[in-house]
Amino acid sequence: MPALTKLDVKKIVQVKFPESQFYKEEQTKKQIVIHHTVSGPDSTRVFEGWASNPERVATAFVISADGTITQGFNSQYWAHHLGLKKTNNTALNKASIGIEVCNWGGLTTKDGKFYSAFNREVPADQVIDYGKKWRGYRYFHKYTALQIEALRQLVVYLADKYAIDKAYKADMWDISPNALSGKNGIYTHVSYREDKSDMHPQTELIAMLQSLNQ
Repeated sequence: MPALTKLDVKKIVQVKFPESQFYKEEQTKKQIVIHHTVSGPDSTRVFEGWASNPERVATAFVISADGTITQGFNSQYWAHHLGLKKTNNTALNKASIGIEVCNWGGLTTKDGKFYSAFNREVPADQVIDYGKKWRGYRYFHKYTALQIEALRQLVVYLADKYAIDKAYKADMWDISPNALSGKNGIYTHVSYREDKSDMHPQTELIAMLQSLNQ
């Protein structure tokens, strides 16, 4: 079996992201939290959207549909990305590195077509049917193979850099006491909030996450 490709950090696209949109404070990192954007495929547009909002809500990295990784600020710094209403919200945001994957997320149907929350039509060949509702949706926009591979490379790089546990945690697909207590590891946004559906449990994504510690 050929060796897995490692992240070439020189290929990460750096965007000009205002320092007013994140906290330029070095933090000890214990968690990686994976989100999807509920947006189109271009990661630079995501950072532009965040920059137009006065709140410091952002993640350090965003992955486009073609697998391009875009970075807005140093992973040692932090911004709000969990949106918890509990008192540990700030502490968890500080101790975690957020990664967003460009994806329309949960979809609804009308006249045999699939639509995002922003009424954007998603081609049927890019749709997963889970057969029953999960976090409020039966249909979801697929993560691309290029995104999943880029995510693997980025997660491995960050986990190794910050000594974050790469072992697969099956409880990441529901509210996780481990995630909420700040336990070292890799999680999804659904690990922290019942009203979120990012990331959704796509088979290829789960297989990739399970492979990280092998």
